[in-house]
Amino acid sequence: MLPRIYLLLAALLFSTGGAAIKATVLTSWQVAGLRSAIAIALLSVTARDALRLTPRVALVGLVYAVTLVSFVTANKLTTAAHAVFLQAAAPVYLVLMGPWLLRERLDRRDLPFLAVVAAGIALLFAGGSEASATAPNPVLGNIIGVGSGVAWALTLAGLRWLERDRRPGASASGATVWGNGFAALACLPFALPFAATTPIDWIAVSYLGIFQLGLAYVVLNKGIGQVTAVEASILLLLEPALNPLWAYVVHGETPGVLASLGGLLVLVATTVRTAWLARRT
Repeated sequence: MLPRIYLLLAALLFSTGGAAIKATVLTSWQVAGLRSAIAIALLSVTARDALRLTPRVALVGLVYAVTLVSFVTANKLTTAAHAVFLQAAAPVYLVLMGPWLLRERLDRRDLPFLAVVAAGIALLFAGGSEASATAPNPVLGNIIGVGSGVAWALTLAGLRWLERDRRPGASASGATVWGNGFAALACLPFALPFAATTPIDWIAVSYLGIFQLGLAYVVLNKGIGQVTAVEASILLLLEPALNPLWAYVVHGETPGVLASLGGLLVLVATTVRTAWLARRT
């Protein structure tokens, strides 16, 4: 049971990101940069034997950095539910990009799942156009959320690419460390100068870096290699399921009926396709 507990704990920590990001008045550049800078300390310890920077690791790290920054930005502009559901569609984006990135042929039997996810994304956009205190620009946030999902799909493809590559220095864990480093450096010019901040801001950013990102990846790495890919995918669905709940409890944020239905379609289609693919294999 221990590997499964690790995965559930990782998903639980990941799920608190939306509520914590919205708890601070710092800009998205400041939150993303500080979160990644703080997380590096924990991540570098777990990957200390795989920190060699190669061109391939750098490439995947840059894509991962885009994922980190765009996810924080989407959470600042739209609801936490929209941000996490749009990123949760990453496996479907990966299916579409598979023939070009991983030389994996697109199966016609994937088309119904792609159609359901497309309908879910459409509902997310249709049900998320009204601005609120915690979602000041939902339309732009949703667009960035889609970009974050695509970037995460590219990151997943890159991590698989590195794991398949047996060359020295080809490390997926190293790419996550360097990705956080690239994110911190990229955000720095836009994060300065810091305006007057409160203790709440620093508590929220410290929590994001230490627990929501750093510790989450530590426990994820401990459990991910000891369960099947299907079981890991299903257990990690706890993140998008709980993310809107924390945003509601902490900030009273509700995504609306259409957006909730859209998110449900995305999660169901992703889960069913993963289980179906495993059974077929």
